[in-house]
Amino acid sequence: MNHLYEKLQMLEREDRPFSRTERLKAMNGPLLFWYQGHARILPWRDNPTAYQVWISEIMLQQTRVEAVKPYFSRFLEVLPDVRTLAQVEEEKLLKLWEGLGYYNRARNLKKAAEIVVRDYEGKLPASYEELLKLPGIGSYTAGAIASIAYGIPVPAVDGNVLRVISRVLAEEEDIRKQSIKHRIEDHLKETMPKNQASSFNQGLIEIGAIICVPNGQPKCQECPLESICLARKQGLTDRIPYKAPKKPRKVEERTILLIESGQQIAIRKRPDHGLLASLYEFPNYEGIWKKEDVAGLVERSCGEPGLAEGIREIEYAGEAKHIFSHVEWHMTGYRILTEKMPSAYLSVEKQEIFEKYPLPNAFCAYTKLIRGES
Repeated sequence: MNHLYEKLQMLEREDRPFSRTERLKAMNGPLLFWYQGHARILPWRDNPTAYQVWISEIMLQQTRVEAVKPYFSRFLEVLPDVRTLAQVEEEKLLKLWEGLGYYNRARNLKKAAEIVVRDYEGKLPASYEELLKLPGIGSYTAGAIASIAYGIPVPAVDGNVLRVISRVLAEEEDIRKQSIKHRIEDHLKETMPKNQASSFNQGLIEIGAIICVPNGQPKCQECPLESICLARKQGLTDRIPYKAPKKPRKVEERTILLIESGQQIAIRKRPDHGLLASLYEFPNYEGIWKKEDVAGLVERSCGEPGLAEGIREIEYAGEAKHIFSHVEWHMTGYRILTEKMPSAYLSVEKQEIFEKYPLPNAFCAYTKLIRGES
C-alpha cells in the first residue's frame, strides 16, 4: 500500500539524503491523502466551530478519546456556547466535568469564557496570538483552534505529533524538553501546507493516535510516512521518542470513611487551593487505620464527645488506589452506620452525590459501592 504514498512525495536519493526541511515537506502529500480516507468519525469533527474545537481539545488533554465522547456531548448539551459557559456556576461546571480529572482545566474554561464574552463579543478570537492569551490555552490548543476552526496555518504539536515527528527526523533528544517542542513547531510552521492546515494537523495527530501509537510497537507498514521515516529506516523506533525518566510518585496512605444514616451520607468540601480544589469528598485521613480504631477517629476528628456511642456498625469497604500526576493514594475504606450524623460534615442524600455534588474520580470505588445500595 505504501507505494501509493511514495508517489505523492519527493523522491529521496541514497547519495543525497533529504535535509530536515525537505523531509518534512515530503510528508505533506502522503499525509493529506491518507487522512482523507482514514480520519475517525468523532463528534467534535462534525461541526468544527471554534467553541467545539476548544472544548474537545481541553477535554482530550490527559484523557482517552473514547472516554471523552460522552462528556463532550453532555457538556455541549448543557453549555452550548461561550456565553452559557461564562455564566455557569462553578459547582455545576465541576459536576459536568466529574470523572475527567485535572479540574483546573474546567476552571480555566470558565475564566477564558468570561474574558471572551467581555473582550471578544462572545466569539473566540481568530488569532493564534490572541488565543494564547486566554487561561488554559497553550501553544497546542491555540494551534488546534486556529487551524481547525479558522484555517490559520499554524502547527498544533501535542504528544502524538511529537512522537511522529521525532521518529520521522530520528530526533533522539528528550521530547519533554520545551526546546524540542519549540523546534518542531518552528519546522512545521515553515513546511506545512498553508491552505490545508486543518487536515494537516489533524492528520498528524491521527497518525500518532492510531498508527505511530504511544504504547506498543508502531504500525509502520500501515503508515503513509514509512518511506521517509528515519527511525524506521535506522531501526530506532524502540528508542525514539526518548523521554527522560520521571521522578517516582509520592505514595500517600489514606483511610476513607463512608458515614451513613439511612439515606444520608457525610461529605465535605476540599479547600479552595491545592489538589482537587473545591471538590467534595468523603471524610478521609492520613494513614491506614484499623477497624477497631475508626469509631474513636470519627469522634476525635469531629470534636463531638459521645459520637462514637451512636455508631451501630463498622464495615470494611475495601481498598482502592488512585494515581495523580505526582502523588499516588493507597486507600482503605470503612462504612460507618450511625444513628446520628456528625455536624462537622455536610449530610446529604446519597443520590445527591451522583446528581449535585462533584466528587473526584479518586473516590469512584466508594461511590460505586454507595450507588449499589441506593
